[in-house]
Amino acid sequence: MYVVKSPLPDADLKTVSEALQGALVDLVDLSLVAKQIHWNVVGPRFRSVHLQLDEVVDSARRHSDTVAERASTLGVSPDGRVATVAQSSGIGAVSGGWVKDTDAVGALVDALGAVIARMRDRVGATGEPDPVSQDIFIGITADLEKHHWMFQAENG
Repeated sequence: MYVVKSPLPDADLKTVSEALQGALVDLVDLSLVAKQIHWNVVGPRFRSVHLQLDEVVDSARRHSDTVAERASTLGVSPDGRVATVAQSSGIGAVSGGWVKDTDAVGALVDALGAVIARMRDRVGATGEPDPVSQDIFIGITADLEKHHWMFQAENG
């Protein structure tokens, strides 16, 4: 069922919808990974890392909503269900239990790095078929790169 009709040609819509869906999955997973680590971080830098993790969660959630709404705008039903996220996220698994503050920072550096790499691919893929979606990906990438820099500086 198509409720909303996209102004994009079918081939362009396919490229853009795949990019948007992939971004949605990565952002939902990033928010879950950061929150999981947030709940379990321990160590001398607990408070600063704990608070910094919440900033990532807030960014990822805000961006996932933007991406999902862009997909809906183009007539594509966004899929953020847990099974979809688990099946197609580009972020590696995070172990359970307590996480030392330095390990928490390292895990976020890795998770952000994985999402940023995939986001940069989406920037390239959407430039021609849909500069509006590309602009969204550029903004998300810039924000994630800022978080990435700050976490890298934590263990500098």
